[in-house]
Amino acid sequence: MSKLFSSAKIKNLELKNRIVMAPMCMVTSDDKGYVKDWHEIHYGSRAIGGTGLIILEATAVESRGRIKNGDLGIWDDSHIEGLSRIVKTSKALGAKVGIQLAHAGRKCEIKSEKIIAPSPIAFDGSYSTPEEMTKDDIKVVINAFKEGARRANEAGFDTIEIHGAHGYLINEFLSPLTNKRKDDYGGSLENRTRFLREIIQEINTVWPEDKPIILRVSGEEYVNDGNHPEDLVDIINLVKNEGIDIINVSSGAVVHANIDAYPGYQVPFAETIKKGTGLPVIAGGLITEPEMAEEILKNNRADFIFLGRELLRNPYWPLEAANKLKEDIEWPHSYRRAKI
Repeated sequence: MSKLFSSAKIKNLELKNRIVMAPMCMVTSDDKGYVKDWHEIHYGSRAIGGTGLIILEATAVESRGRIKNGDLGIWDDSHIEGLSRIVKTSKALGAKVGIQLAHAGRKCEIKSEKIIAPSPIAFDGSYSTPEEMTKDDIKVVINAFKEGARRANEAGFDTIEIHGAHGYLINEFLSPLTNKRKDDYGGSLENRTRFLREIIQEINTVWPEDKPIILRVSGEEYVNDGNHPEDLVDIINLVKNEGIDIINVSSGAVVHANIDAYPGYQVPFAETIKKGTGLPVIAGGLITEPEMAEEILKNNRADFIFLGRELLRNPYWPLEAANKLKEDIEWPHSYRRAKI
């Protein structure tokens, strides 16, 4: 059997394969963050296509935590019903489903919102300058992540992913490029990690112990003074015992930087983090070929492979990948006549 199509179990999360749909903003909601029929079809089609784990797009724990108008929300109990529809549909079609809990911080593009960040530094000239968060602001946001996790559990999600990457709020605290605070949430690496640690601690008061928690990180910030894979190893080792089970390794976007992107360019970061933390990792980055995914897994460079744009282009990539790897997996009954 190929490694890509081998099963995996972490806590009570049982996956039929190692293919993960990366969270990708769809900007298809309304200005209140509610699920539309489009979302249910969008995610359900990837479940039909054979994806093992679908992680919903960045879903804001506060209204001011949205990246753009049209992002999904989980800041109110009224969001639960729509999110649960996605879960029920996709699980009935064979996938397990997670959700990315997110807060945009200084990268919120909605001008009517009060933009907050660890330090009052705008992302660039097109963004508003954020207000530096007070200790009370920090407590409010930590509680928002906790309540988001509670709602995610009530909606039936199998796992949650804490968004600590791509220059959004948690990443802004973690990075020395964006965190210039002089209090106990800034300065040393341990202080910069405190916000994340407290979020995880609060989430674990409402999130079931037998359901795993994923942490997404930017494993490389592509600027000399920023975080690098070895820094992320130290950060993760500071918080993993609070209840982190899987690391989803992406990179970049905390500041503008030149990135040489090519197939698998982020895999070495995932490999370093896997070795340095002892935790299972999800790796990806312009991976389109099943043979490449298989190499990464069989050489123990990662435990799972995330696909982003490739699954937008082709929701049935897993079925086609199985054919290429000569895996005799079960196709949806209605599609069996197309199986090669």
